[in-house]
Amino acid sequence: MERRSLVVPDGLAGERLDAALARLFGLSRTRAADLIAAGHVTLDGKPVAKSDRVEPGAFLDVEIPSLVDPVAVVPETVEGIKIIHDDESIVVIDKPIGVAVHPSPGWTGPTVVGHLRAAGFRIATSGAAERQGIVQRLDVGTSGVMVVTKSEHAYSVLKNAFRDRTVDKTYHALVQGHPDPLRGTVDAPIGRHPRYDYKFAVMAGGRDSVTHYETLEAHRFASLLEIHLETGRTHQIRVHMSALKHPCVGDLTYGADPVLAQRVGLERQWLHAVRLGFEHPETGEYVEYESPYPDDLQRALDALRDEY
Repeated sequence: MERRSLVVPDGLAGERLDAALARLFGLSRTRAADLIAAGHVTLDGKPVAKSDRVEPGAFLDVEIPSLVDPVAVVPETVEGIKIIHDDESIVVIDKPIGVAVHPSPGWTGPTVVGHLRAAGFRIATSGAAERQGIVQRLDVGTSGVMVVTKSEHAYSVLKNAFRDRTVDKTYHALVQGHPDPLRGTVDAPIGRHPRYDYKFAVMAGGRDSVTHYETLEAHRFASLLEIHLETGRTHQIRVHMSALKHPCVGDLTYGADPVLAQRVGLERQWLHAVRLGFEHPETGEYVEYESPYPDDLQRALDALRDEY
């Protein structure tokens, strides 16, 4: 917080306070108005409104909070992130829930790129500043395996591979009920929900989205599915499973039963990125990496298995 005080000069007599503040401190008019509205400005020790007029000789006192870049990468070691593989081109990690892949407006929690920077990893500089080296993303509430590129060549190669859909992305999802048929494909466009900006939905005019699923286990109240993504839209699996009337267990945002979630001890959707396979950007060799179920998902699955 920077604090600045001065006496209003004669040349600003009769000016609106927000305009005077902008001229005196080199601020935008909007920024000046925001400071006044937030109570950071007093005139002769008294609260003021942005439309108040200033008089010469009045004592102006201003507190200016430092602006924080909402997408700046903050180096921070994150407990629970595991390094599965590391070489000169890529680093493959096992991401826990509660961690975003990169900074974004409105997110103040830990990030994968922040952890890698704190741990001393050098990652590719291609891409937007907050997303450098990022060729794929997992939702904050989704755990599992993902890759970050370290070299510019690896970034280019893998970015194209994800765009061309040649990367094998395999998830396991525990969904309510029993999908019919037990194996199938959901080909339905996804767009932002018309009423809730934090959700997505199957809707005309949405982006092309294709999900392949196969039932691995069928239990009394739920089924364990193996899912292969052909596309990679935000919330894709969650939206498609909800559209089939088989939401991921614990996914209250997309219509899951809170009673079942409580019974199996889940506080998030049962969804995990279990495998990731692609041609290594340097060697061209096909490589595959895996992530075991986190403890909370394993306990929930075991609870359903014990229903028999």
